[in-house]
Amino acid sequence: MDTTYYDHGTPAERWERAQRFFDAKDYAGAARVLAALVAEVPEQTGPRLLLARAYYHSAQLRRAEAELRLIVERDPVEHYARLMLGRTLQRQARHEEAEAHLRIAAALTGEFPPQRPGE
Repeated sequence: MDTTYYDHGTPAERWERAQRFFDAKDYAGAARVLAALVAEVPEQTGPRLLLARAYYHSAQLRRAEAELRLIVERDPVEHYARLMLGRTLQRQARHEEAEAHLRIAAALTGEFPPQRPGE
């Protein structure tokens, strides 16, 4: 079996490696480690959320959206995934779709936008 630096080690070691790549702003490197890790432990939200963030920061917006939608489907009250999904949709100029997720994220954290006069 051919292993590289990206997929070498235990899941815990690869998780730490991915976090180091992400912290160093090497989002593509982080995504490469995380994609394999998420495939191995698909039920864990942490690696999938960091993968979505790495995709977002490396402008792989469709991939970020796909990961975020899986998280929200499994856990509808995961407020950070909702927020990131809204922002990802905004970057794709899908503002109306984004607004719904941003409102839900705000409601889940108790941060309601100021109301307009007459509302």
